[in-house]
Amino acid sequence: MAGNNYGTIFKLTTFGESHGKAIGGIIDGCPAGITLDLEDVQRDLDRRKPGQSELTTQRKESDSVEWLSGIFEGKTTGTPIAFLIKNKDYRSRDYNNIKDVFRPSHADFVYSEKYGIRDYRGGGRSSARETASRVAAGGVAKQLLKEKDIEIRAFVSQIGKLQAEVNLDAFDMNMPENDLRCPDEKATDQMRELLTKTKEEGDTLGGIITCLIKNVPTGLGEPVFDKLHAELGKAMLSINAVKGFEIGSGFWGAEMKGSEHNDSFRNTDKGVRTDTNFSGGIQGGISNGMDIVFRVAFKPVASIGKPQKTISDKGEDRNIEVKGRHDPCVVPRAVPIVEAMAALVLADFELRNRASIL
Repeated sequence: MAGNNYGTIFKLTTFGESHGKAIGGIIDGCPAGITLDLEDVQRDLDRRKPGQSELTTQRKESDSVEWLSGIFEGKTTGTPIAFLIKNKDYRSRDYNNIKDVFRPSHADFVYSEKYGIRDYRGGGRSSARETASRVAAGGVAKQLLKEKDIEIRAFVSQIGKLQAEVNLDAFDMNMPENDLRCPDEKATDQMRELLTKTKEEGDTLGGIITCLIKNVPTGLGEPVFDKLHAELGKAMLSINAVKGFEIGSGFWGAEMKGSEHNDSFRNTDKGVRTDTNFSGGIQGGISNGMDIVFRVAFKPVASIGKPQKTISDKGEDRNIEVKGRHDPCVVPRAVPIVEAMAALVLADFELRNRASIL
């Protein structure tokens, strides 16, 4: 199976399935000498892991990461960093009723068509369980970026039709998180009520995550095909359940005039900056020194507790009611995944940029 690798210099390969013995990954291209706070990496995994509250899947996984190579006395050695996350609380019997049918809006059908075989236990390789490996690798990438003072923080800005009110200009990158990872307390209470009601109905919701990246130097990104925002878009769209990506003004910019949308330059004590940031911190595919701001849209979780129509692997019309333990909304747990993928992209471009100029 191709498509299990990401990155040009800072590279990640992941492996494993939802109900296999373990998942994990190998990071290659990470420079030597980076001091790693492995407890900080584990905290990111704890933010993603299942079973955090009544509003997440009740699968219980510690998501404790085992570092197998590439780290010595708390520092990277420049050799491949291998890590493992063991699966413990998987109940494959929950999926016996779907082993010969395709769940609507899941990858079951297309995996079967492409490979002629599929692991029906929790979706196998197509499961969002795989993203724990991304979070572990992203935690390493974050610490590489920390040496350059680059900060990444994502948060839930919408669930269903409920939108949070957040002032990005005054956003505190170190503010504590609640269980829904939404910085608007009023919106959080409304979201929690909506999710509880939706879960009781056996249904699910989608939402939007906003990501803010500060202290990005000018010059990250490559012309034409490897634009920084193009790679961020690819990284975000590779996350399970993501259906949309927009940066800066996004689709709203299509409604504006050029005179409204253009970001005027000015000199400041921090260098050249712009009066507005409709570009989202990237122009011509290259970072311009402003904050990078983008949004990621997630569809409703496909596993719902309501009867649905589908077909079997023999093409027969069937009815299905998905069992198992599932999130009513994946967005709160996806926040550290968005941060991790953003970190992988920026770490890769930071290393690539070192070869761009003398």
